[in-house]
Amino acid sequence: MARKPRNARRVLVVDDEVDLAELLELTLIKMGLDVDTAGGVAEARGMLARTAYDLVLTDMRMQDGEGLEIVQHIQDKRLDVPVAVITAYGSTQNAVAALKAGAFDYLAKPVSLEQLRTLVKSALRLEDSGESAPVEVASADRPLLGESAAIRQVLELVEKLARSQAPVYITGESGSGKERAARLIHARSNRAEQPFVAVNCGAIPENLMESEFFGYKKGAFTGADQDRDGFFQAATGGTLFLDEVADLPLAMQVKLLRAIQERKVRKVGSTAEDSVDVRLISATHQNLARCVEAGKFRQDLYYRLNVIELKMPPLREMGDDIVLIARQVLARLAQQNGMTMPEVSSDALRALRQYAFPGNVRELENTLERALALSDGLSITAEDLQLQPQAFEGEAEGGGAGGPLQDYLDKVERNAILDALEKTNGNRTQAAKLLGVTFRSLRYRMDRLSLAGKD
Repeated sequence: MARKPRNARRVLVVDDEVDLAELLELTLIKMGLDVDTAGGVAEARGMLARTAYDLVLTDMRMQDGEGLEIVQHIQDKRLDVPVAVITAYGSTQNAVAALKAGAFDYLAKPVSLEQLRTLVKSALRLEDSGESAPVEVASADRPLLGESAAIRQVLELVEKLARSQAPVYITGESGSGKERAARLIHARSNRAEQPFVAVNCGAIPENLMESEFFGYKKGAFTGADQDRDGFFQAATGGTLFLDEVADLPLAMQVKLLRAIQERKVRKVGSTAEDSVDVRLISATHQNLARCVEAGKFRQDLYYRLNVIELKMPPLREMGDDIVLIARQVLARLAQQNGMTMPEVSSDALRALRQYAFPGNVRELENTLERALALSDGLSITAEDLQLQPQAFEGEAEGGGAGGPLQDYLDKVERNAILDALEKTNGNRTQAAKLLGVTFRSLRYRMDRLSLAGKD
């Protein structure tokens, strides 16, 4: 089948979740692409037989089969089309299996539209095509938004790092965009067409780390019914991003250091070593130098990883960029919900500028998503934002929280609501009045906290 001219890019989205498929379709259309959707493996095979596509995005698990079947079908038919899979969050085995089968990259649920656009641009080389497709500023040419000196410095360094092969160490507070910066470095590098494999080092059980990183041979341990590649093999030719690298146990640090030095890894249960070619990018919100001083992180590994440092600025140091980012996030959220983007009132803008956002951009996104749900759909007010700086200040001073910040705030909010419901005999309308919030606001809070009550 003859390929289409390069000015007619067509993408096939395969997913039996209608809502997610529609979200992906709308996002891709806004990038100037033609999109077809299939509700399962069988339908996708038929469409691949009839139409030539430039890219395929497929969910991993569907009612009539798995995304790996589509990857394998494309390989068996020798179709000249890159395919990326969408996996459940934390499903590293599926991601590695997909990359091994021939997928060029993967996305984890919940799907980040910024990462999706970066992936699509990398697959289709849109930046080099000269096309004038309408692309959102927030996630195409500028995945890292902002005009402040702090973010301009980051973007300038990213461009330089993209031309290098040296290991990069990204520092910054939680939610400041460390993985987004890593993906941007990869997308702008000569490895862009190869896999980007992101690993949360703190989310892997210690007894599984070696097999997850380096793979294993069939029969190496109970349940090892076939050979499986690890993260290093999956990322060969591309970039391996080690997030929260400070969480690696010392025993794994030794093995990682050897893999970096020798550029070889040995699968669990194997006597032979495999050569690997990966560009390493690591990140953590902890102070890695202090971890070295405390004996929690090997100094030799620290120097191997920290060849070039990229520091992500916290949101509070980005000045009026917070308004720019907030508007872009609202535009995206409104699009996802099929709404017209609401106005942001002057009191809401003032509240955003004055708030410290200890959770940075991630917290801003969560705040705006909640505000959109609570608003009247026409405008976002300060009340809709529900920012509570005093609660955060108390937490920062240690005020007896004894756990993660969001857990602490949820506990305080839950207790206040339960107390109000008890005083009003479970009547939510009366409880809302007692708490000084709207009924709609109370209902949203109760749904989020899984609380029950009556009208």
